[in-house]
Amino acid sequence: MNRDVDRGQAHTVEAFIAALLLLSALLFAMQATAVTPLSASTSNQHIENQQRALADGLLSTAADDGSLQETVLYWNASRGAFQDSGETGYYQRAGSQTAFLAALNETLAERRIAYNVRVRYFDANATAVSTDPLVSLGQPSDNAVTASRTITLTNESRLTGDCTSDCRLETEPFYASSVDDGQLYNRVEVRITTWRM
Repeated sequence: MNRDVDRGQAHTVEAFIAALLLLSALLFAMQATAVTPLSASTSNQHIENQQRALADGLLSTAADDGSLQETVLYWNASRGAFQDSGETGYYQRAGSQTAFLAALNETLAERRIAYNVRVRYFDANATAVSTDPLVSLGQPSDNAVTASRTITLTNESRLTGDCTSDCRLETEPFYASSVDDGQLYNRVEVRITTWRM
């Protein structure tokens, strides 16, 4: 009889320990997979897809109407900075200096979508890629998305900002160097990174 009582007590202690282990594992799993407002989810993915589509559409429209090239060439040759930018040489707030920048402001900033715009281009030897900011509105979040478009500049392309002589790239100081002896001056990739404010 005493043996049965001991066995019953042992089973009770085993069950209690097993339940405690199971509860601890469950609590640990819940802590490890906490869902926050910025956790990846179907709705977040949908928002990211919308932002990427907006940025792609802006770049495509601006490339077609020439405002993307106008913005890339909106350079003040004597100052060595983007025209009408602050001391940094690039824009640090949403603006409307060009039609493309105005479209970014109207389409993204007014929807509380922050963005950065960078220009990437080859160096004079066409071996390394350099990246310069055009617009910098802050540090992107983990859910940021990017879209890009490449435009080709020729020696005959003209600066749309202040210039020192005839405004042609082959005669003006510019952030990107010529990479070719022929008519090609450089290829510039405009990359937009967007994220929710």
